[in-house]
Amino acid sequence: MSDADKIKGPASYFPSIEQKYGQPVEHWFDILRHAGDLKHMELVTLLKSAHGLGHGHANALVAHHLAKNKA
Repeated sequence: MSDADKIKGPASYFPSIEQKYGQPVEHWFDILRHAGDLKHMELVTLLKSAHGLGHGHANALVAHHLAKNKA
């Protein structure tokens, strides 16, 4: 895979998130969609405290989720 083909940004975490937690990233996006109108760090805290995700993985999911909803 060339440098141009490598996944960058928050999505680069998705394969390891799926492997570590045994759920597709869409599972986590569903949780975020149903969480309501929370701020970035509130969503990160939700994923960490209620679902046991690490900070980096939770942050990557939230960043991607919020950027996608902003567009």
